[in-house]
Order: sequence, then C-alpha cells, then structure tokens
Amino acid sequence: MQSLSQSPTDPEFVQNPYRFYAEARARGPIHYWTDYGVACAFSHAAVSHCLKDRRMGREAPPEFAPAIPEHLRPFYDIEAHSMLELEPPRHSRLRRLVVSAFTSARINALAPDIAGLSHGLIDAFPDQPFDLLPQFASRIPVIVIARLLGVPAEMADDLLRWSNAMVAMYQARRTPEIEAAACAAASDFAAFLRRYVDERRSRPADDLITHLIAAEQDGDRLSTDELISTCILLLNAGHEATVQAIGNGVKTLLETGTDRRALAPGAIVGTVEEILRYDPPLHMFTRWVYEDLEVMGRPFKRGDRIALLLASANRDAGIWEDAERFDPSRPVKTNASFGAGLHFCIGAPLARLELQVALPILFERCPKLRIADAPHYANLYHFHGLERLQVGH
Repeated sequence: MQSLSQSPTDPEFVQNPYRFYAEARARGPIHYWTDYGVACAFSHAAVSHCLKDRRMGREAPPEFAPAIPEHLRPFYDIEAHSMLELEPPRHSRLRRLVVSAFTSARINALAPDIAGLSHGLIDAFPDQPFDLLPQFASRIPVIVIARLLGVPAEMADDLLRWSNAMVAMYQARRTPEIEAAACAAASDFAAFLRRYVDERRSRPADDLITHLIAAEQDGDRLSTDELISTCILLLNAGHEATVQAIGNGVKTLLETGTDRRALAPGAIVGTVEEILRYDPPLHMFTRWVYEDLEVMGRPFKRGDRIALLLASANRDAGIWEDAERFDPSRPVKTNASFGAGLHFCIGAPLARLELQVALPILFERCPKLRIADAPHYANLYHFHGLERLQVGH
C-alpha cells in the first residue's frame, strides 16, 4: 500500500484536514500514514467494512497488548472496564446492562430539559461579541449528562475539567504533562463517582446511576468499577463529541448562510445529520486485526492495527453527490460519525437530540447571530473541534 505523510499537528492540517483526506481517497481506499505508523482506511467502503468486520476489534490480541507503564495505570484502570475498549463476551454483557438503563424513553424525556437549559444560557448571553463555546456549546452536554447521572449541577465544572484532561490522552499532541493531568483527573473522577455510587446504593433516586446499579440480566449486575467506567465513558465521549458538533454546526450554518428553514421541525433532523456528516467531531477510530485477512485487496496480519478515518468516509463522493458541499436538504444517508456495528455509539441518540433541540432555539432566539471573528480549530486531532467561536447577536 502507498505511504502518505501528514503531521496531524500541522497548523494547516488542523484547520482543514479534508484536503488531505480528498488526496488520499483519490489515490485509493487504504494507505499507510507514516506519521501515525499505521494503515488507514480513507474511503467509505473501506471504513464501513472495517467497522462491521468481526475479525477486527478494539481490544488488543493478548500477545500484542501494549504494556501499561505504572505511572499511567490510574487512567488505564478505568479503560480496562470501558465497553468502548472491550470485545465480546465482556462487551456484550456490559452493553446489554447499560442499554437496559440508558433507554430511548429516558433520553427522549430530556428534550424539555435541553430546551429550558438552552433558553437559560441564551438569556445570559452578553450584548457584546463573545465565545459561544463556553457560553453555550460546552454547557449543554455537561449539564445534561450531570442531570442524567443525578450528579449535582454544581459539579459541572469539575466534570468538565476531568473530562477535558482525560480525553486529551487520545490526541496527537499528547505529552508527559497531558498524561500526568489525565491520570490525576481519572483518579479524582473515579474517587468522586465511587462515593456517589456508594451513596446511591443506600439511597436510590430517579437517575441513571441508580438505574445502572439496578440493571440486571440473568442475575448479573455491573460491578462498582464497571459502573464508574461506564459513567466516565458516557460523560467523556458524550460531552466531547457534542460540544464539538454544536460548535462545528453553528460555524457551518453561519458560514454557508444556510436558510433558517433548515432548522424548522420538519427539516432539523436532516440538517443535524448533514452537520454530523460534513464536519464531525471524531475523525479517527482504530481497530486491531484478529486474524490474517485482506481489506480492499490489502493484506493484514493478526496484531496489525488499522485506523478508520470516519470524517474522510463522510466526504466520499461515491456515496454523497458533491460531497464537499454542505447541503442540509440532501437525502439522509447513514454516515460514519457514530461508527457502526458492535461499537456503534451508545450516546448517539442523546447527541442528536441535543443538537435537534438546541440549534433551532439558538437561531430563533438570536436571529441576527453572526461570526464576529475568524473561527479557529483547536489542536485536538483525532478529534476536530473549534478552539473558539466568536459571535455577535
């Protein structure tokens, strides 16, 4: 396979990775990305195949599992119980128990809370230009998750700080300082949740932690460590993705001058799907190979890794006509932003709901919303989100 070179921290790439993706797809579906030292799937067909092929997965084959340095153990002790990093049968057991508590009815019931929260945040907007991310985009998902878990709202800032520190471990700019901060955050987050889970065991409430404690199948229940990892996963994955999706979405809607009718009740679902396709928050998701195989004619051996470029798959012109153009009226097709197969994002319905509720309220309440300064993407790869979004209204 061909080798491609592109620093994921290069400022030009950070601001627009889609040029690199387009050049890669033009050369073929799979290439070796030298800066990561891993084969990468760029085309929609290759990414979709790898997401669904059970001969690949998130959990390393035992003989290839990387050694965990002692100083990173607080972080990876939590990862060890995260269903995002596991395969059947452990993954199947965890997902069944979590889904029984994290139901669609429970998620849909949050719509009035999301609407009320959106209105309250907009009420507090300053008159002068301001950064929409801390004032709106980052507040909605962290407060919604806090309320869903049953964690006091005043803990939102701590949850946000812990989440940001832990998620930084997945970024290309990872340093020893980032690792130390992530481990400290993991320890603090786990200690807080352990106390909270213990409290909910003795004093149940109508919240997700209580329902996760009560979740049972064939006499099996989540352990405390599994509960803690699940709550951290729901916050970290849900918060990080939704903040960036809101920011990227508002930027796109304003830059393209999208007609406000795209946010009407009959159109908002399609508009949100196009936002997620066009400029998604997660760009890369990796897989381990479990047996010798071929993908799109490229050979892989057990123990190899392959990175799936979700955002590149979403711009594949073989699937979407004029794929580089933002078009909320295009027919909805399944995109790769939430993955597929066994590891399809369990929080996808909540993320979609937050976008579908919050965006129409924002543009209805702020009909003159405008970009006040050039938007700037943060050096977060393999996430993709704005560092700031200065707006006026």
